[in-house]
Amino acid sequence: MLLYQDSFYINILEVDYNQVFEIQNAHQFEEISLEAFEFQMKNNPIYASYASQILKGKKPVNCYEIPCLPIEFFKTHQIICKKKGVDKIFVSSGTSNIRSKHLISDISIYETSYLKTFNNFYGDIKQYCFLSLLPNYRENENSSLIYMIDDLIEKSVNKDSGFYLNDYLNLSQKLIDLEADNKKTILFGVSYALLEFASKFPQKLKNTIVIETGGTKGKGENITKEELHEKLKSAFSLPYIHSEYGMTELLSQSYSSGDGIFKSPSWKKIYVRDVNDPLSALEHSKTGGINVIDLANINSCPFISTQDLGKTFDNGTFSILGRYDNTDLRGCNLLIE
Repeated sequence: MLLYQDSFYINILEVDYNQVFEIQNAHQFEEISLEAFEFQMKNNPIYASYASQILKGKKPVNCYEIPCLPIEFFKTHQIICKKKGVDKIFVSSGTSNIRSKHLISDISIYETSYLKTFNNFYGDIKQYCFLSLLPNYRENENSSLIYMIDDLIEKSVNKDSGFYLNDYLNLSQKLIDLEADNKKTILFGVSYALLEFASKFPQKLKNTIVIETGGTKGKGENITKEELHEKLKSAFSLPYIHSEYGMTELLSQSYSSGDGIFKSPSWKKIYVRDVNDPLSALEHSKTGGINVIDLANINSCPFISTQDLGKTFDNGTFSILGRYDNTDLRGCNLLIE
């Protein structure tokens, strides 16, 4: 049973993805966010049941008033809009037996999102050689991150692009050769693999961007992000280590070019909530739980409440400070089965 009246919401059949990926300003973002909310209320029964309990008949007038679905729902429910087929399923990594599943209705939307985002931040894919310290696609075809990097490798049209997780010696030599040829290179890697590679094969990099994607849990000693970056900067003689921020449950990435400050594409917004009152948005520079609006994710759920801690800044950037676990997110029990 849903607690909202059908007449209360516009009967939006689809959200135009061309408009989503062409957002230029805050006004356009808010307008499409409200349209996406109405679409979700009509077409996503899981989200509509949760949001109607939160709103109690009130209609959001800005994007901060739109309820964000706790990310844990992806572990226990199929989050997808009605009448949408499943093109692809991404599954989260981690040590838990219960993992998130993200049902993708159209994989081309994800491809458009990460390709446009990469081009906006780093330029033409074909100018780079992509090296990856991650499992290859055949080893983990359910990872959204590996799907993206596999596609970047293919589209780079460079014979040296590839996965090198279990081949540190060959990777080291590739980097030496690429540096000698002044070839622009991007090295993607999970944190523990980058750290291990850096300790065994330190070398000076001038033409290489190192992008860490997180991932130290369950892989030996835990170190802070700052400690990780300092070790990598020292090993590779680099002024900055870049970072990628994304998650299985979303379809858009954010990137940091150093110092842990992330930027998002125009169709994605980060804001923070009070961890003791998940429905209260906080001002810039205050620490809170990360909420994400990812308009590329309209066919599953674009409004997500995460378990990450962080803060936002006046210029639209944000930082991630860690995670809070075993927290009772108020509202999780409001879902009507």
